[in-house]
Amino acid sequence: MEKMYRIEQIPLVAKELVEQYGNRPVWVFHAPMGAGKTTLISTICKVMGVEDQVSSPTFSLMNEYMAAKKMIVHMDWYRIEGEEEASRAGLAAAMDEADYCFIEWPEKAPKIVPEDALHLSIEIIDPYTRKIIVQ
Repeated sequence: MEKMYRIEQIPLVAKELVEQYGNRPVWVFHAPMGAGKTTLISTICKVMGVEDQVSSPTFSLMNEYMAAKKMIVHMDWYRIEGEEEASRAGLAAAMDEADYCFIEWPEKAPKIVPEDALHLSIEIIDPYTRKIIVQ
């Protein structure tokens, strides 16, 4: 899937992604700083039924949410320095325990990303437009 969208269309994009790929437990988001990874993940969580405020886990490394008796883990690996640190932080174990896991900055510890993870790349086209590529 490849799609151009405007920022105000994020709820529609999130709904489409959940409808098409909701059976995939691990989603990894590749994008530069400021592309809207956290905003998209937050909206996906809302579409899945999360009622809590979804926020960036940059400093905590991961946040957990519940929706329809499913555990959703949102991870931000920006501060991680490789697989060893990710393992010490319990990120791989948390990924295994979660029903869904959304990971920002997966390139920081690529060896612990499952082979069957859904890869989403977001490109900034202009301040109001993004392109998402799903693999």
